[in-house]
Amino acid sequence: MTEPILAGIETEYGLQIEGRSPDDQVDDAYEFVRAYPGPCWEGWDYRHESPRADLRGFRVDRLKVDPEDAKFDAGRRHGADREVRADRILANGARFYNDHGHPEYATPECFTLDELVRQDAAGEQAVLSAARRYRKETGRRARVYKNNTDFHGASYGTHESYLVPRDLGFERIFEAVLPMLVARQVLCGAGKVGSELGRACVYQMSQRADFFVEPASVETLYRRPVFNTRDEPHADPARWIRLHVICGDANRLASATKRKVGLVKLALTLAQHGIAPPWKIADPVFSFQAVSRDESYRFPVDLRGGDSSSAEAILESYFEAADGLEEPDSDLLWTSRTSRELLRELKSDWNRFRRHADWAAKRSMIETFLVAEGVDWTDSRLQSFDLEYANLDPEEGLFSALVEMGEVEPGVSAAIAAAALDEPPCDSTRAQARALAVTRFGDALRDASWGSLTFEIDSRREVVDLPPDLRPSPELAEIQDVVSFIKRLRGDK
Repeated sequence: MTEPILAGIETEYGLQIEGRSPDDQVDDAYEFVRAYPGPCWEGWDYRHESPRADLRGFRVDRLKVDPEDAKFDAGRRHGADREVRADRILANGARFYNDHGHPEYATPECFTLDELVRQDAAGEQAVLSAARRYRKETGRRARVYKNNTDFHGASYGTHESYLVPRDLGFERIFEAVLPMLVARQVLCGAGKVGSELGRACVYQMSQRADFFVEPASVETLYRRPVFNTRDEPHADPARWIRLHVICGDANRLASATKRKVGLVKLALTLAQHGIAPPWKIADPVFSFQAVSRDESYRFPVDLRGGDSSSAEAILESYFEAADGLEEPDSDLLWTSRTSRELLRELKSDWNRFRRHADWAAKRSMIETFLVAEGVDWTDSRLQSFDLEYANLDPEEGLFSALVEMGEVEPGVSAAIAAAALDEPPCDSTRAQARALAVTRFGDALRDASWGSLTFEIDSRREVVDLPPDLRPSPELAEIQDVVSFIKRLRGDK
């Protein structure tokens, strides 16, 4: 039986505040996060974070900073970093904070794809509720965008995390996952009008493709890689690796989010079984961008030695390898089956394909406008349409309009997503322990992170580890005193 892989999604949201400038974005995001009206615990334990550690066995002296971001910070003082981040741990075990001018929602960790999609949708509701409260408190309107670019040279991330055993090792993970990252945008890209860097185009599949310059590195803010090598496990570093994926897009379509994560899980599972397809891509950065910009939908990928292939062939090779798994779980079966169907529909039934792929849904919406107005792809309004597809406001956002019109799949309802903010994932992960600690034992809680909880009991600190394979029993939710809660998490009788 294939062992489940714990996963999460961290989404930085684009934020536009009425009457404010980019110079104010860090302060605005700080106030925005603090406006979140739901139950939460304030704080975060940074002691175990190691953003400069590299999976290849070394540490970099410092991380590079985007010079465009640096311009906005020049001469400004924001206070202590811990305070500016305004960390909140929500009632579902998620983290909500200010990541250098962007409100960021990091889902609680989930084993199943359906639960992760539900928790990601809960993040949209968290951000919307913060926007509404922020307007009441400040009188300023906040527009929030689930996307990855402002069309002024800035790119902000939608990162994914996958916990796998340390003995899998960097080389096997890299060789199995890198080709998938290059190819999966065909099915999971969010779509983008034009390009900001590199070769010009009218439309591309990936919002992030313009911003990659390295095949692999530890960087996330500048000179970004296709494959991120940050070694920050959020768990026992002797036992676990957290694969930190930074090249994916922010999806509005629920099935695209589900498929995006499912495809990486598929690659990791094949690596664990030693049957990942052995693709050797000549230039991953060039191929990522070439696939993103290809108007012919042949999706070319150059291989070492002068050969060539395609993103479609790469994806199909993973599905064929997955057919050889003896006991694939339901998530892997869903990912393989629906991805194959989508690849067929891309070539044979565009109207069905665009219902389940953000880049295609957005492109179809824009092409309808082009025909109606008698204009072409040079029209200056198209970037505004792109941004409004990502607008979370259901009264304004174009994605919400497409859902109402039946043009795209409906996805997770607002009611279900809002309910997910009040409870931890239902697939029994370590996030359940964090959520209970915050909602029930917050008075005794002193520090919390992905991998541990720290309580103070009778002036004594008690640290409880939360390993990625923790499976809390249903009885944990019934415990009403913190001492028994700690004992149960530790496995004490």
